[in-house]
Amino acid sequence: MKIEVKGINKHFTQGKNSIQVLTDVSLEVKSGETIALLGKSGSGKTTMLSLLAGLDHPDSGFIVVDNEDISQLSEEKLCDYRAKKLGIVFQQFHLIPHLTALENVLLSFEINGSSDKTTAMNWLEMVGLKDRANHYPSMLSGGEQQRVAIARALAYGPPLLLADEPTGNLDAETGKVVIDILFKIVREKKTTMILVTHDEELASRADRIIRLVGGRCLS
Repeated sequence: MKIEVKGINKHFTQGKNSIQVLTDVSLEVKSGETIALLGKSGSGKTTMLSLLAGLDHPDSGFIVVDNEDISQLSEEKLCDYRAKKLGIVFQQFHLIPHLTALENVLLSFEINGSSDKTTAMNWLEMVGLKDRANHYPSMLSGGEQQRVAIARALAYGPPLLLADEPTGNLDAETGKVVIDILFKIVREKKTTMILVTHDEELASRADRIIRLVGGRCLS
């Protein structure tokens, strides 16, 4: 999944004030590449991820994903893009509390009009949680919940994964386990991944680091 971002600008309005969040941001990501989008809070990282997910629109510029400018797509086509081509892992796990681990993973199939319990169970096994398949989120630790979220994001086979501070709510030891699993899977599956983080050590594990400083791309 190749990505090209060219000349992106984005601002938000707060009352009478206009806040420029991204300024003339351009970057390219090769298919199968892992990219760390590194920057401090307020640097525009999460806004960039929202634009790549088609959850927001740039003021100007374009975002081409898999040879299609997603900034020009209708909401219906954006929903289809997110369902079929995109997986997202958040800092907050966003598991459905009344669904088991297996049922949460199956959601990625159901939004595409299918169901595949065998594949979903295989993904839970890949993240080391086959024996927790029938447990609800409240019965899982934070690290286990994030591993379920990773399985859910990747189970349907999206070529692009966006990960927004995936270890932000985990302690260092648990976070390392989760990241080891995440990088192992995306490299085995040749999934393109853009990882948002402010952690230099975590960013160093990616193929390449892109730094955002004050809404501008420095590398």
